[in-house]
Amino acid sequence: MLAAIQGDILRCTPKGSPAPTPVDMPEGLPKGILVHTPAPLSLKDTPVECLSLYTLVADMGPCMVVVDMEDMPELIAEDSLAATAVGTAWIVEDSTAAEEATEEVIAVAPEVPSVEPTEAQTEVALGAQTEARSEEGTEVETEVASEAEIGAGLGDAVEGANLIFGSDRPATVDARITDNSQDALVASFRSLTIGERDLPSRPGFGTVGQPITLRSNFFPINVPRGPLHEYDVALNPAALNKRLKRRLFALAEETEEWKKAGLTGKVAHDRSAKLWAPSKLPQPLEIKIMYTEEGTDEEENKKEPRGYVMNIRYIQPVETKTLRGFLEGKSQFRGQDIMPVINALNLILAMHPNRASGGGVMVGRNKFFHPSPAAPPVSLGGGLEAWRGFFSSVRPAWKQLMVNLNVCTTAFYTPGNLAERLIEFINASYGARPAVFVRGIRVRTTHLGYRKTVKTVAKVNAFQHKFEAEELGEVTVQEYFAKKYNIKLKYPDLPLIDVGGQKTNYLPAEVCEILENQPFRGRLTEEHTAAMITVACQPPNVNAQAIVGRGLHDFGFAQTPPPLKAFGVAVGTEMTVVPGRILPPPVVNYQGGPLSNIDERASWNLRGVRFSVGARLENWAVLLMQDGNRREEFAGPGDPELDRNLNGFADMCRRSGMSVDRAKPTVLSAQLPTKNPEDPLRKAAIQVIRSVLMSLKSKPHIILVILSNGDRHVYSGIKHLCDVYLDVATVCVHAAKFRKEKGQPQYFANVALKFNTKLGGVNHELGDQNTAWLRSEPTMLVGMDVTHPGVGTVRGTPSIAAVVASVDRSMAQYPASLRLQESKKEMITDLQGMMEERLLAFAARNNNTLPTRVLIYRDGVSEVRGHDGSDPYSKDSSVRQGQYPIVLREEMPKIKAAFSRFNTPDRPYDPKLTIVICGKRHHTRFFPTDISHAAQDGNPRAGTVVDRGVTAVYEYDFFLQAHGGLQGTTRPTHYFVVRDEIGIGADQLQCLTNDVSYTFARATKAVSLVSPAYYADLACERGRCYIISLLQGISETGTTATTTSGKSDHEEVMNEAKKLWRFDRNPNAVGGSLKDTMFYI
Repeated sequence: MLAAIQGDILRCTPKGSPAPTPVDMPEGLPKGILVHTPAPLSLKDTPVECLSLYTLVADMGPCMVVVDMEDMPELIAEDSLAATAVGTAWIVEDSTAAEEATEEVIAVAPEVPSVEPTEAQTEVALGAQTEARSEEGTEVETEVASEAEIGAGLGDAVEGANLIFGSDRPATVDARITDNSQDALVASFRSLTIGERDLPSRPGFGTVGQPITLRSNFFPINVPRGPLHEYDVALNPAALNKRLKRRLFALAEETEEWKKAGLTGKVAHDRSAKLWAPSKLPQPLEIKIMYTEEGTDEEENKKEPRGYVMNIRYIQPVETKTLRGFLEGKSQFRGQDIMPVINALNLILAMHPNRASGGGVMVGRNKFFHPSPAAPPVSLGGGLEAWRGFFSSVRPAWKQLMVNLNVCTTAFYTPGNLAERLIEFINASYGARPAVFVRGIRVRTTHLGYRKTVKTVAKVNAFQHKFEAEELGEVTVQEYFAKKYNIKLKYPDLPLIDVGGQKTNYLPAEVCEILENQPFRGRLTEEHTAAMITVACQPPNVNAQAIVGRGLHDFGFAQTPPPLKAFGVAVGTEMTVVPGRILPPPVVNYQGGPLSNIDERASWNLRGVRFSVGARLENWAVLLMQDGNRREEFAGPGDPELDRNLNGFADMCRRSGMSVDRAKPTVLSAQLPTKNPEDPLRKAAIQVIRSVLMSLKSKPHIILVILSNGDRHVYSGIKHLCDVYLDVATVCVHAAKFRKEKGQPQYFANVALKFNTKLGGVNHELGDQNTAWLRSEPTMLVGMDVTHPGVGTVRGTPSIAAVVASVDRSMAQYPASLRLQESKKEMITDLQGMMEERLLAFAARNNNTLPTRVLIYRDGVSEVRGHDGSDPYSKDSSVRQGQYPIVLREEMPKIKAAFSRFNTPDRPYDPKLTIVICGKRHHTRFFPTDISHAAQDGNPRAGTVVDRGVTAVYEYDFFLQAHGGLQGTTRPTHYFVVRDEIGIGADQLQCLTNDVSYTFARATKAVSLVSPAYYADLACERGRCYIISLLQGISETGTTATTTSGKSDHEEVMNEAKKLWRFDRNPNAVGGSLKDTMFYI
């Protein structure tokens, strides 16, 4: 999102000079200041914090310089610099990972666009914020740039082998992979009969591309001999919250009964309800615990101890033979339930980092954070700080059980006075809601010393709230604290906080101290997200070293502590080495022929080329936003500078291959009312915009909206208004960037990319050799996704599903179907209707011909657990892959039903169907072992594919990193085939997926997620604009984010969403002329 980092960057050296000349730099330069020097400077000894782009990299190296772009034309004209990667860096959100903070860092080359266009930045800058969340915290992953890089040659800042993790050690591929035994296994699959609801077997391994070796963040773990013994744990009386359960388990471990039963260092438990032991424990087994609760009211500072009884009840022995046979690929173990052993091992491995004396914090499942002098918390401002920790998960692989260990970063509360932290949070972002910050936070009161959990923020402050106090009569909260405790409140205007249980109990925030080690469970503001990126973004070699260093230590894998020894479990300390390949890039065609300048980062520019199919731009309008930002806004419709800029943009569209009407666009201006805290969604502003647009005598084909600032509510309101109500396409740009002369050509070209696509044009397409298979018979590519409400939303806010599908031979136009559906439901409810719409659209564009092959890329499916909290590992399912089989059980029948609607009396319609799940929410990372196989930043090169070593034993999957030149540590996409009627071989599917990643319409580079799935994600994000009020926790019905909602409340919220969606008029939300276009891009 358009935020924090806006600096112009240039990596250059004087021509003929071997290295830049060191130059002293002043200390303490604030963020955003561009360092302008007459010559390149060496940053080797310069604090990174002094640079405008200090947040992007940990070590910019001796060859990275920062200059003022104002002087770039002169510097280049003087021929004094050999420049590469000139441009402005933005942060924008990549929503491909629905609940992960995957951010893009965009760089623009001089005079020609080489990145996603302007509204790509604007949409995510202003649209709904998406963070990666664990169950109990807000997490930002370590890959910051997902579709673009901050400049060609960034990695050259640190040359040589120090970019390569483990370059001083041999990288030998595991013998289990090189002995050809897995090839024999795959060959044996051909004789197997696959059922209708079974996952397909791997057809073979890919061979296309340059062979390479890679390290991966997987470590071997032995399978214990077994059996493992499972126990349930019950507390009497019941403990109703996790904090109390954890405390009771810690007390139980200190009792003599625990020690006499032989449990010390010999069992593993989840501090809640499950316990595992390597041998049988005596039965019955009870542990008596005495627990003294801290005071919860001022009269209850000293509580009497309360007795609890922990009952440990034997459930069953769990043998490990099945897991061993599964890892060997034996046919009789295919489809067997291996998850009991996997779950037990995950719990065993978590005992050390989760031990009561360890000082660590567990967030969600399998994420642990330990304060360390080597990686101290980093302030994010606004009352929060970032902690770096580690994730661990046991995974089966061919002939080897593995532990996947990865870095992760999560926001925690900054300890201190709650009032001061709350003020910091409010001041950090316009519209920040105090209730989001305080909900669920644990505090200690300074006047009495007891501990409480904050429920919410009151609607009154210490001046306003009055109550009857013993001996004092009716007093305000301010008066009460002055008279009772002789405390003069510093912040009486702050809203009170409610720390009560069933009853209300108001306190001033300033008499509360935030307790340490608490993960933030709320929704990160845009400012916090931008700051989190500065911490999360680390080069691959840095992350890899952290994994094998602090990661192995924090989890105890290097020491083999109890209870690992008791279970006979040991974890290797060397990352696994696997084979990979670098796939060749496809041929990319523009009008006039193929490109010749695709670089190793899978990127190119548009110098001298024209769109493959140029659209016609006519009857268009321009809407100016006047929103109090006079420094950057145009003066009005008559502003001569505006006229010059619009002429320049129209000329760029012509030069890019579009047909542009000579008639000037109609220019309108909307004077928006000032921001009002009582109107956080800017409804009054949207009403003004509506009135201005309704004054047009005729409806334009498309509107260029020139925004005044980055107000996401104005942006969302415009999209909601124009998409759902007015049926007119819009492209949003920022006034400051649209009018800026420096870099204006590339900005205009980026906007032209969006215009051409929304008006039905084709920006670029694949060469004939890359589309031969697609065009050999009618084929429809489909993208599917579901996005869910996150924290801070109104409870019961519906999820949004999107299905996009190609309609042309170029595989360039993907109109969309959108639907509201049950809150947090993973599978698509109305998939049949949506697929019918896509098939009808395909037939309408292809002379009533329907596709004979349908290839679906399905995003938004969890590998392990659904958003509804259901357990995917039921015994009657293919439990290893979580939600994947549910796609076959629930979604495939709906797709088939859609096909059957096109049956004719003489011929059923039954096209061949292949479904590929696309996963970004995983922790698999790859690290090059050879500098010649690495990108310039030390990541794997674009096109890197892996289908051995860390992939499924039986099923058909692979990892592909189609994109290149990333800042941070690259995350590949995991592609998993759950249905393959077409019979696409490994090479065919891997190359096709890589090729189609180059067709993303709003970028001149390959993207990280195959284009149809990416489009579905963007369509979901557009749908979020239509129900933005609910996603912001604001409901007209009175239901709020803190409401304990039942079924009736969910129905009310769904009805409110349908009203915003105009569901009764059109369940697709968007109709009219827009429904057949890529309005969402």
